[in-house]
Amino acid sequence: MPTALVSVYDKTGVVDLARELHELGWSLLSSGGTAAVIADAGVPVTDVAEITGVPAILGHRVVTLHPKVHGGILADRSDATHQADLAEYGIDPIDVVIVNLYPFSTAPGVELIDIGGPAMVRAAAKNFADVGVVVNPDDYRSVVDEIREHGALQQSTRTRLARDAFSHTAAYDAAIVRWFDQVHDEGGDELPPTLHLALERVETLRYGENPHQIGARYRDLTSASAESGWWETSVQHGGKAMSYLNVYDAEAAWRLVHQFGDPTSVVIKHANPCGVASANTIDEAYYLAHNCDPVSAFGGIVAVNRPVTQTIAESLAPVFTEVVIAPSYEEGALEVLTAKANLRVLSAERPDGRRFDLRPIEGGMLVQTTDDVPVDIENWSVVTDAKPTDEQWDDIKFAWQVCAAVSSNAIVYAKDRQAFGIGAGQQNRLDSSRIAAERSAGRAEGGVCASDAFFPFRDGLDAAAAAGIRAVVQPGGSVRDDEVIAAANEAGIAMVFTGRRHFRH
Repeated sequence: MPTALVSVYDKTGVVDLARELHELGWSLLSSGGTAAVIADAGVPVTDVAEITGVPAILGHRVVTLHPKVHGGILADRSDATHQADLAEYGIDPIDVVIVNLYPFSTAPGVELIDIGGPAMVRAAAKNFADVGVVVNPDDYRSVVDEIREHGALQQSTRTRLARDAFSHTAAYDAAIVRWFDQVHDEGGDELPPTLHLALERVETLRYGENPHQIGARYRDLTSASAESGWWETSVQHGGKAMSYLNVYDAEAAWRLVHQFGDPTSVVIKHANPCGVASANTIDEAYYLAHNCDPVSAFGGIVAVNRPVTQTIAESLAPVFTEVVIAPSYEEGALEVLTAKANLRVLSAERPDGRRFDLRPIEGGMLVQTTDDVPVDIENWSVVTDAKPTDEQWDDIKFAWQVCAAVSSNAIVYAKDRQAFGIGAGQQNRLDSSRIAAERSAGRAEGGVCASDAFFPFRDGLDAAAAAGIRAVVQPGGSVRDDEVIAAANEAGIAMVFTGRRHFRH
């Protein structure tokens, strides 16, 4: 008679599984709470303690760690010496192991570090030539159906289940390592000696960065939350399936728009903002953001940090847009937007902060802590004769937050909390300044300029002055700071040093 060992923390579907296996002629071996649940349902089951002769001890830390359990799982059915050992020690083979683990990530702590569960899972997965291992309740139905049809699990199924089992224990251990790193790094700003990624594919994308590439979105299984990140709770209300760049750009848009507390709209193109504006109403914010650079807004991503009104929807609908993302949509707005067959319409919760940024390199990864953008004006320094006005301070803070989201070298011209010129990704800061001035087309006159890093020469400052800029915010720190400050004083421009650079490659 084949035997199934069933020992699960998550008891979803376990009674029905046990009943069907019993009806198919299988004997059931179980432990503790799982055995009690199965027995209470009237299904015959043998408690592990009956075969080991030892009850659960050490506060349930030791239950299944015994040769009569692991010998039954690990025995190679084709090895005569293994069969002799089973006979000598009175060990019965176990054909299927159905185990899931303590939910460590839900409440990390020592007592939720499962020992017996992973040991059984790994043993069964190692012996997949003879033993099936099931760690996911979603597999119960297909497992029972296959046993009913063939009398046992097929080799291909045992192989797939073993792969899933090792993935499961790898993610479990990775979550524990992450917890140890957090326990010993309360400041949260140090890089751990090792990183253990455990990622689960949750969405196959239309394609990768280009149509000939394959793309998918994965979620982090080591997170303290089972749903890791705002993407897991986001809802797509309409439009085509997301592509790799849709997700990448939507992430950039959603994070940037939540840098601002006032009603704000962001337009992103190729991961860079081409329009950002804050206003008294979200309708006005969208109008201003779009008008920053209507040409670049074509095919862009729009994010707003307030519910989308019907007014925004009617303004946005005629513009070719890849994705619109918002906390929610007012009555009528969804109907307008979802009428556009190709427009992806998302609603999402506020994003949380990531701890690390990772980029692949040959044979490894580059890892850094994420770049936060504090607007800490108490620690900023006014270094010029002219001082910013109250209105300029509002624009300085606004432009600084926008600039930190722009690829380096980054220059942002803004006025009245509206970005007018954004120079991004140039190999020198002067070209970024020229692009920002060209895009502004005079609209930023009397406004502010933000630079993500210091001006290495006065030419960038001179370009801002020629565009009518009246205040500048930059990190400072150049060997030619004195020259740049002198240029600002010559032009009567107020300049603020933040002391913090925000390069973004």
